[in-house]
Amino acid sequence: MSSSSDIAFTPSVKAVQERRGSRRGYAHMEAKGGWATSVSPDLAAFIAEVRSFYFATASKDGQPYIQHRGGPQGFLHVLDGKTLAFADFSGNRQYITTGNLAENSRAFIFLMDYANRRRVKLWGTARVVEDDPEVMQRLTVEGYSGRPEQVIVFTLEAWDINCPQHIPQMVFVEDIK
Repeated sequence: MSSSSDIAFTPSVKAVQERRGSRRGYAHMEAKGGWATSVSPDLAAFIAEVRSFYFATASKDGQPYIQHRGGPQGFLHVLDGKTLAFADFSGNRQYITTGNLAENSRAFIFLMDYANRRRVKLWGTARVVEDDPEVMQRLTVEGYSGRPEQVIVFTLEAWDINCPQHIPQMVFVEDIK
């Protein structure tokens, strides 16, 4: 039987879980359906508040890369129950993420809410959309100074919420003002 958590819990991971004593609990979770595979109302509300996240890709050879993405609240959009998207603003012009996605669509989004000590992990695939003014306009946040170069569309396969243990509590300067 396959579970949505198999996206992260490979046979090697499950072997370590077994050896370290956590496999039984995760097997119980998997028997109840595993991780969520579509955007829930609570996840959509969490995403609407996001101002920053980490986006991971890998080359076709498996070389990992993680890039910070930031913008105003609402720049990461939920398009439907399986699809997220964001305007990708110009930056250092290395284009590692874009190049990786051209040869390997596997992607990961890590959402961190330091103020409330919450984190959400999203596994899926992603693609770059260039030269589509309608999509770009739909995903551009009015009044934000960042210049969008392209759009990244993320198709969700599974997501999980981690416990808050070891997350330092931090707040945005804008929230203190």
